[in-house]
Amino acid sequence: MLLIKNLRRVLFLLTTLMLVGMFSNPVLAAKKDVGKGHDHRTFNAGGKIDYGNIGDSYTADLSMYLAGNQFMVMEDLIGAFQKHHPEIKKIFVETIPPGQILKGQILKQGKIAGKKIAMNPDLFASVNVNHLNKLYSKKKMKQYMIYTHNKLALEVLEGNPKNIKGPKDLARDDIVVTLPNPLTEGIFKFYGSKMLKMLGIYEKVTNDAKCKSCWAIKDKTWFTSRHHRETPLRLLAGQTDVGLVWTTEIIYQRQIGRKVEAVDIPAPYNMADKVAYAIGAMNAGRNAKNAKTFLAFLATDEAQDIYAKHGFIKATKKELMLKNLPAKKSAK
Repeated sequence: MLLIKNLRRVLFLLTTLMLVGMFSNPVLAAKKDVGKGHDHRTFNAGGKIDYGNIGDSYTADLSMYLAGNQFMVMEDLIGAFQKHHPEIKKIFVETIPPGQILKGQILKQGKIAGKKIAMNPDLFASVNVNHLNKLYSKKKMKQYMIYTHNKLALEVLEGNPKNIKGPKDLARDDIVVTLPNPLTEGIFKFYGSKMLKMLGIYEKVTNDAKCKSCWAIKDKTWFTSRHHRETPLRLLAGQTDVGLVWTTEIIYQRQIGRKVEAVDIPAPYNMADKVAYAIGAMNAGRNAKNAKTFLAFLATDEAQDIYAKHGFIKATKKELMLKNLPAKKSAK
């Protein structure tokens, strides 16, 4: 009888240790943190943040659908904005790939986790001004401004165990590469693919595959499912050796303690001269005055300093002026 009790105690301890190990393991714990928890946030006056309240897209005092790679900026940015404008009490912010927003939520009714999301945000932003030109052609937007910039970088494990020196190494046969998918991620569709073509390695690295959550080349090149925020998780899990991301993504991952680092991509391959974030107010937005107020805040030194703190490149005073659409098209 005593033996049975002791065995039960041992089994209980072993089970407890296994569970603790699972949830303390940064890779496993991080699987809940691909960014989806930050994709839909409601910022309330006073600092409280609600997550996943999709219905707020219909009722908030200001609703913004933004390119997802700036999700890490939002808490600082919205907090500062609401300190100046406490009357704008509830701000709904979506941060996912802008192509998904445009095609799946603005040009047609979209759903998030089975819930309908409003088709008329007050503001829409993308890393591709052509998205805003599309809205202009549909009579959904009139003006825009450029408010920040970014550049491409390679993300590797801390210490760079594969000794990856630059973007040409993506064609090496001895490494596994993770790329943003070409179907819904503008970072690759408009910029990463162009970089590979400029280097003359596009075919070798991608086999010209067009898919997501898939092997473009089996056991060599993986395309993400939804967002390049998946890349550090694949690195930490030993599933990939290198990934293509925004510089700002690596800064964020290091800030939260993940053991990754950057391998810089030199100009012009880093696309720093081409990557511009464009934003405009939607004609059908419910809160035109609040949208105008936020655009004015984006043009302030305070807002620009917040973006710079997170690794973004400040926009010029000229870029921060509202201009009429259509804008000059981005290079594809």
